[in-house]
Amino acid sequence: MLVCMASNQQTRPGVGELAKDSVRDRIGVVMGEFGGRVQMRPVRGGLEWDAVSDNVVALSAREELSARLAIKNGNSLGGL
Repeated sequence: MLVCMASNQQTRPGVGELAKDSVRDRIGVVMGEFGGRVQMRPVRGGLEWDAVSDNVVALSAREELSARLAIKNGNSLGGL
């Protein structure tokens, strides 16, 4: 049996996934969730920040591609 989600229903990104803090307009990696707040880390590393869980949304296809490209480019800066 195939179950499909309604197109207007979205799931919240899980730990380890890329997501967007819509209030700060920042993209990061979900590190955890505690007490209605989501801990997020910048894509290229750095200090985590807290976001209200209702403000953490999945990325659009374009945002995700851009973020993944930034990660790859950052990994290549280490030299040969």
